[in-house]
Amino acid sequence: MIVTLTLNPSLDRTIDVDRLVTGTMTRARSARIDPGGKGVNVSRALLANRVPTVAVVTSGGADGEQLVRLLEGDGIAVHAVPVAGRTRSNVTIVEPDGVVTKLNEPGEPLSRAELDAVAGVVLDEAEGASWAVTCGSLPPGVPDDIYARLCAFFTSAGVRVAVDASGPALLAAVGAGPHLVKPNREELAEAVGRPVASVGDAVEAARELRERGAGTVLASLGADGAVLVGEDGVTIGTAPVAEPRSTVGAGDALLAGFLAAGADGAPALAEGLAWGAAAVRLPASRMPGPDDIRRDIVRIDTRPDLGRSLIA
Repeated sequence: MIVTLTLNPSLDRTIDVDRLVTGTMTRARSARIDPGGKGVNVSRALLANRVPTVAVVTSGGADGEQLVRLLEGDGIAVHAVPVAGRTRSNVTIVEPDGVVTKLNEPGEPLSRAELDAVAGVVLDEAEGASWAVTCGSLPPGVPDDIYARLCAFFTSAGVRVAVDASGPALLAAVGAGPHLVKPNREELAEAVGRPVASVGDAVEAARELRERGAGTVLASLGADGAVLVGEDGVTIGTAPVAEPRSTVGAGDALLAGFLAAGADGAPALAEGLAWGAAAVRLPASRMPGPDDIRRDIVRIDTRPDLGRSLIA
């Protein structure tokens, strides 16, 4: 069982257009609504591949009720924690060439009592679970060290913790010693305070996060694949996609596949890359199922070129 926590979930509205021109009226070709948020997407990907999961989310207002209905309609075991604020809505605009424009609402503050309630729910659900996964942006006013505090709380209860966050929340969480962190390229560069322009840069940045307290670092690099740095060393892999449709949720699918495959070494990295690439081939924020995943396109580099420049 893998328990996910999304403190700032959303309703994700994805709109397909022929071309987005700002300042004009644009007609949509199609539109859909999906439950959103990093932890939510991890649970969606796990369930699509028959991996047991529970999604813990905050829920407020009519949009929060719709979010829960969509999750339950997909068959996901969801534990919604009622909050006073309204669940946010995000809008993603997708053009035929794969260009994606995102408009994300900030969400609404959570009280200390609401945060305590969330932590208690996750701990209850995580009893006997293999992982607790804390993911995503923080609502306004929530302390930057919340993931660090949750990490210490869950670790002391014997639960392995994975963190997918950014900015100060990621740095604080790293210091709390999570078993796994999954930054993307931009988050990795921000965490170490320098550009990540090559494979070698990504490896060195991941090593620095390990020195600061993270157990294993799984860094997603978009079209350049991913870097895994842990106790067993460095593993690098790619999974090229000839015709990408949407990158929304691809990193979440990568994390889900990595965890589902045991979160250890090259085999888990290869599985994560296969799931992530499958998500890129799908529209909107759909998560891949078994029929979508192609493991034959994954390449694990045993002698990686650390000087290789990453795609701009």
